[in-house]
Amino acid sequence: MTNVGKRARAAARLVAKADAATKNRALVLTAEAIERDVARLLAANALDLDAARAKKLDAPLIDRLTLSKKSIAEMADGLRQIARLPDPIGEISELAEQPSGIKVGRMRVPLGVIAIIYESRPNVTADAAGLCLKAGNACILRGGSEALHSNQAIAACVHAGLTAAGLPEDAVQVVETTDRAAVGELLRMNEYVDIVVPRGGKGLIERVMQESRIPMIKHLDGVCHVYIDDKADIDKAIRIADNAKTQRLGTCNTMETLLVARGIAERVLPSLAKIYKDKGIELRGDDATRKLVPGINSATEEDWYTEYLAPILAVRVVDDIDAAMDHIARYGSQHTDAIVTEDKARADRFIREVDSSSVVVNASTRFADGYEYGLGAEIGISTDKLHARGPVGLEGLTSRKWVVFGEGQIRT
Repeated sequence: MTNVGKRARAAARLVAKADAATKNRALVLTAEAIERDVARLLAANALDLDAARAKKLDAPLIDRLTLSKKSIAEMADGLRQIARLPDPIGEISELAEQPSGIKVGRMRVPLGVIAIIYESRPNVTADAAGLCLKAGNACILRGGSEALHSNQAIAACVHAGLTAAGLPEDAVQVVETTDRAAVGELLRMNEYVDIVVPRGGKGLIERVMQESRIPMIKHLDGVCHVYIDDKADIDKAIRIADNAKTQRLGTCNTMETLLVARGIAERVLPSLAKIYKDKGIELRGDDATRKLVPGINSATEEDWYTEYLAPILAVRVVDDIDAAMDHIARYGSQHTDAIVTEDKARADRFIREVDSSSVVVNASTRFADGYEYGLGAEIGISTDKLHARGPVGLEGLTSRKWVVFGEGQIRT
């Protein structure tokens, strides 16, 4: 791991000075390699899936592990989208002349070496490599053992793109050992690694929080809410609440708690309950919900705190927008929360007062990711309040330094 760190630090200096055209060429060539090697990527992924099923891993994990022709095409498209984005590195802003005559501004610069520790999702290998490269960083990628073959196959495509563009392969390194001790070593390599990004289950992120000597970009839970206001358009509300839960179950931006204003609950909950039942979603409701939807399970206090990542949804009837925001403040994880309403004043209150990394008006929480936000891809979601928050794209993988221009001025 020390050798990996040294090589990453050396590569970071070379990538930091690469021009936009070179980085973009590497991204496009990597996308072409991925498209060319679809069969090899699917074969590698099949090995991982066979092993996952043999170990009887949970269905949501297998879903996240699975590659398809469509998801591989999306990986390639994501890299091309990153290539089309403006290069932030070297951009100088806020340049202003001071009374002394010097001009002071701020330049956007790479973070250096970024370590990403992740589980299950092979597409993270391509997304992380592309974003780190475009932002002028080297990266060390430590994927989960369950995706080892897939990650190595994708990394081979990345290395092909880097080499063809004249950039060092060491700019993107995939840790090949599955030994958990490698993670511990990585988290102590503060002389080589500038920031750590954990992406995965709560256990992984808690471990990284406890052991890391290096600053992190992270989120712990995705307890996401949709609040249907009594001024909501009913058809719109039903469509959004359906999609936010059922479009995909195992993602951090999937709705886990539905809040419905008392004044509209009778008109939306029975229809939604039928949709959820038809799609195999178990509902757990408060007393008011159970009166409107007989036969569902009673929600416990723990349910309001739970990120299920499963076909389970907690439902609560609340008096009004204030009660909804109180619930979110108490039980939420500051990830993604949405309101459905036609009342602009209430929508404005919701986006001002709900303290989450993404706040959504009249749309599904499932949009809260880098690809949908136009970032090309994302390195992860941050619920922290310093440096980066929400989906972390290019800008979140950079910092700024002060630059000063003078014409011989000296301080007296």
